[in-house]
Amino acid sequence: MTALQLLLLLLLPTTSVTASDPLYSGVYRPQVHFSPPRNFMNDPNGLFRSPKDGTWHLYYQYNPTGLVAGNQHWGHATSPDLYHWTNQPIALSPPNNQTFVWSGSCVVDVNNTSGFFPNQHDGVVAIYTLAGPDRQSQAISYSRDGGYSFTAYDGNPVIPGNSSQFRDPKVIRYQDHWLMTVAYPTDFAIGLFTSHNLVDWTPVSNFSLHGLLGLQWECPNLVRVPEVDHATGRRLDDTWLLVVSVNPGSPLGGSVTQYFPGSFNGTHFEAVDSAVRFADFAKDYYAGQFFYGVPDQEAVFISWASNWQYAEAVPTAAEGWRSAMSLPRRTALTRAPAVGWKLVSQPYDLSPVLAGQLLSQPNVANNALTLDFASVQSNALYWEANVTGLSGFPPAASLNVSFTSSRSGERLDAGYFIGSGAFFLDRSQLRAFQSPFFTDKFSVAAPRQSGSSWSITGVFDRSLVELFLDRGVDSATAVFFSDQPLTNMVIASSGLPDEARVSVRVNALRSVWS
Repeated sequence: MTALQLLLLLLLPTTSVTASDPLYSGVYRPQVHFSPPRNFMNDPNGLFRSPKDGTWHLYYQYNPTGLVAGNQHWGHATSPDLYHWTNQPIALSPPNNQTFVWSGSCVVDVNNTSGFFPNQHDGVVAIYTLAGPDRQSQAISYSRDGGYSFTAYDGNPVIPGNSSQFRDPKVIRYQDHWLMTVAYPTDFAIGLFTSHNLVDWTPVSNFSLHGLLGLQWECPNLVRVPEVDHATGRRLDDTWLLVVSVNPGSPLGGSVTQYFPGSFNGTHFEAVDSAVRFADFAKDYYAGQFFYGVPDQEAVFISWASNWQYAEAVPTAAEGWRSAMSLPRRTALTRAPAVGWKLVSQPYDLSPVLAGQLLSQPNVANNALTLDFASVQSNALYWEANVTGLSGFPPAASLNVSFTSSRSGERLDAGYFIGSGAFFLDRSQLRAFQSPFFTDKFSVAAPRQSGSSWSITGVFDRSLVELFLDRGVDSATAVFFSDQPLTNMVIASSGLPDEARVSVRVNALRSVWS
């Protein structure tokens, strides 16, 4: 590490900053999504919830000295609620100037299987990739202070590598042992390893050549998630889910996250089929990871909200940072009519950031509502619209949501064609960022899961929007960059039958940095 790098690390904030601090007051800086204090961030790493005090730990791929990828460290932040984050000192640093700390995971070794924690039940072990010039291997470090500082294991690497394509270990506890998934990217394979002590690992199987191949597979997650009823959301059972990130090779260009529902027998994962299923139908949802140690068998997931085609070029560099994380999402699987298995994701409890109600209307069917939210200091909103009383498939019926700037005429549009079940998101009318790879329109076939109703919820956060259709059966995550802030919202519906109703609610969101 150079003297300059060390100085920058020492200058990193170790407590929450306020919105008045220029670090978090930029016009593009999200106010409820996590973003790094400065410089470049990508994949979430090492996500876990402390069994001792319930603190959520978020680590992430971080370049502390630049606004593009490289010089990978593990940044670190903690939160009591997944929204109000405290920036912590860097958790893991490269062992030398030729080897970097790439993605990985953390577990809490409550039974001291590793032998690193003779007198405690909350020792944390980080499992990660050491990426050298010509090979990648898996290493571990341990923390005796709850995940704030780490000591590298003297016997690293715990799984030597013989190629430059072997990375991103994700470890969970399965019955009486540890289970690792790790990517062989250019072989389009996910390796499964087991261990009793987090040090000695045995390969047991590979999962490969399913779904979308692209050019590389990475960032695997194998986890048991709730299976819910598609109509009511009621929990029915639990089902195994394998999540794999693909980059490059997305049909929309760049990076994308796919998932496989399936079964797991302790050594082998078997997908229900070879279908291609994407976790998000827009372009900025990648390399996600599930939190370890979540109570009540919930599955909570966070992704990197960007795309490798343009992540290193977006205009937030002028504010001294690049990239944000998605909202934390409660995640489940459901069997939807006509389409089969679907990933269901919805924002984790928003109550810590939900502010005053700006608008509430019981019925705006075949009408339009306009909301000026320029006075909302965070420039962040939560909204929901529920369509009920539908019968059949009215061909002309639609629901549209727009965010606009009265100063520049720019706009961000989304809409649902109720008859055909098609949904779109359009960021083409925004002018602050131009790239041939910045795909500006997205769509998805989103047939109603209930015959008489349909819903949309969304979070608008300065330069990042997330949409959740029909209780989260489809979702979209997209960054956007306007010359002027978008401070007007329009919700309109038309072509609905007389018996249909559209209820709308909009709330301001509090800045988590104030």
